[in-house]
Amino acid sequence: MNPSRPTTSAFPVVAAHGHVTFLGAGPGDPGLLTLRAVEALAAADVLIAEPEVLEVVRTHARAGVDTPQLTIADEVSAAAGVPVIRDAANLVMEAARSGRRVVRAVTGDPGLDGNAAEEMLACATDGIPFEVVPGVATAVGVPAYAGVPLRGGRGDAGTDVRFVDARNASARCWSEVGASDGTLVVSATLETVASAAAELVSAGRKPETPLTVTVAGTTTRQRTWNATLGSIAQVFKQGKVLPSPEGARPVIAVVGEQGAAARREELAWFESKPLFGWRVLVPRTKEQAASLSDQLRSYGAVPHEVPTIAVEPPRTPQQMERAVKGLVTGRYEWIAFTSVNAVKAVREKFEEYGLDARAFAGIKVAAVGEQTAAALVEFGVKPDLVPSGEQSAAGLLEDWPPYDPVFDPIDRVFLPRADIATETLVAGLIELGWEVDDVTAYRTVRASPPPADTREAIKGGGFDAVLFTSSSTVRNLVGIAGKPHNVTVIACIGPATAKTAEEHGLRVDVLSPEPSVGKLAEALAEYGAARREAAKEAGESVSRPSERRPGARRRRTT
Repeated sequence: MNPSRPTTSAFPVVAAHGHVTFLGAGPGDPGLLTLRAVEALAAADVLIAEPEVLEVVRTHARAGVDTPQLTIADEVSAAAGVPVIRDAANLVMEAARSGRRVVRAVTGDPGLDGNAAEEMLACATDGIPFEVVPGVATAVGVPAYAGVPLRGGRGDAGTDVRFVDARNASARCWSEVGASDGTLVVSATLETVASAAAELVSAGRKPETPLTVTVAGTTTRQRTWNATLGSIAQVFKQGKVLPSPEGARPVIAVVGEQGAAARREELAWFESKPLFGWRVLVPRTKEQAASLSDQLRSYGAVPHEVPTIAVEPPRTPQQMERAVKGLVTGRYEWIAFTSVNAVKAVREKFEEYGLDARAFAGIKVAAVGEQTAAALVEFGVKPDLVPSGEQSAAGLLEDWPPYDPVFDPIDRVFLPRADIATETLVAGLIELGWEVDDVTAYRTVRASPPPADTREAIKGGGFDAVLFTSSSTVRNLVGIAGKPHNVTVIACIGPATAKTAEEHGLRVDVLSPEPSVGKLAEALAEYGAARREAAKEAGESVSRPSERRPGARRRRTT
């Protein structure tokens, strides 16, 4: 350690010099992070990120990573329209000098970021090793998500594509780009788009030149306007478009005949997703909600998970303890899992006793469906029986073999399940000749109410849809948060759940063709796609259910 260097740093001294990774976080979509970026984030001791990308990158950082807050020079930001970071270089240098691995994350690509360039130079001057992990540049990624290719086709391979930042462009810059007839990608704010268009017309561009303007690009808040250089100011005025909020990502405008404004209806793949921008309420336990939320995101939705059921251990654990010991000593021929939570309960009891998946040797294992089977595989157990048809207790019984004293040395089944489970499976197994140890492995209780803003959104029509995966999720959601507003699309996993929803005064719009959360999400996506097409055929603008006027009557969809 250098004795002349002070030891009062906020970062512990580990080595003479650390390492800095300048990382491009892309234009907004977390899925656009590169594999190398994810690796660097996982190894970081310190994460210094611009506020607008912090949540995108922090997900991939290890627990406990330091995330010092940056200071934005507001007066510079207001004057030039470009946020300037006051203390990023100091934070980067201090952390690196203390021997730590630093990730400096910026929007888009670090090679196009002036702040990052200055910080790289500071590292080089001070002898601190660094690397650059490129990211998807905002000026390239946003048009791609807006369905606006910067070159129109093979015949346009030589088209000139130029980039300009309208927030600090000089008169000379406008004169140069205005004289060109190629494609121009302009980074701007909503306030400066119209003035930029006027500058280009003054420099020689035709007023009828096509123009597309995209805000919140690559996120589910993305919106794109089609206009021309001469009409964009009027389009914004008629649409009552508000100024860009402080700290918002840049607005991206694409100007030129090859900007494909005329083809955008065909190429707008992102904004035409069936549930694009829909806020969908997912009232399940947090563990169960994860895979469903991922599927909803693939349809363009914004899932909001609200646990309505909490899982707790049984009040008297002795029955479960005896059953697990019996499993090890050969008491059972079969064990049947009817939920992911049942797998979790048995797995936790195994770990408590120092057991692992090898304890299932010689025992046949059944799973009620694919998700339960996946939880078993993760535990190291491959199920012997999964329903070939309906993924339910009834479907499991259809494939379950009857007890045969010749082939089955033991006639007993271990059934770990919830305290409120139905008796269908127990009765069916007994009818097939099996003895059943029906054991309460866990209890399901009503979860705590969600935050006040979530409750208000549920009752006030702030959600576009809600997915009910059981009758208990209906009862519990209404109990802890209130009844969803009448504009909210109600989707139910099956007839029993739909009946419960109707008993609570809800109109069911979507019914899953199969009792599967995956099929339920698909059914909602199909509903959204049909709704989108109906609006287009009627010549109406596509809107989300939550954008309908409060109190408007809902039409029943068959």
